[in-house]
Amino acid sequence: MATSLYDLSVGSYLQIVGASVGVLAKGAEHCNENGIDLDAVVTARIHEDMFDFHFQAVCIVHHSLGAIKGIQAGEFAPPSGYPETDYAGLQGLVSDALAELKGIDANDINSLAGGRVTFKIGGNEIPFTNENFILSFSLPNLYFHATTAYDILRMQGVPLGKMDFLGQLKMG
Repeated sequence: MATSLYDLSVGSYLQIVGASVGVLAKGAEHCNENGIDLDAVVTARIHEDMFDFHFQAVCIVHHSLGAIKGIQAGEFAPPSGYPETDYAGLQGLVSDALAELKGIDANDINSLAGGRVTFKIGGNEIPFTNENFILSFSLPNLYFHATTAYDILRMQGVPLGKMDFLGQLKMG
């Protein structure tokens, strides 16, 4: 059986977004138990020229659920319109995205196979097939931002391991 567009996209998003929900929960628990200010975590960054934790959490949502909305609309752009929020708000944002991803019908996504989506940034437009967008743009961005959020929490001393990042593996 061939891998479907749903498997490539939503199937992968469910794993990483689900894992991110767990990573953020462990982060909150650790910080609360150790007197670490969660507001400081929201603004923490790995390096001064990188985006903060808030942006990383937003991008987990944007490059998963937002990517699905992008292929459905035929257009994708950098994240905008996401609220400034505290750590609990970011947890809610990621959890809500996971719940919405779980509700997506596989047939609806598979019907988009072979379609086209355009990434618009500034005055530039980058055309993709839906499959190439998912494989070469959306998934690498999702992995990057999920990893960066994980790394910022590790910098706070949160006891996370590789299995926390990987989440629920697809067996078989």
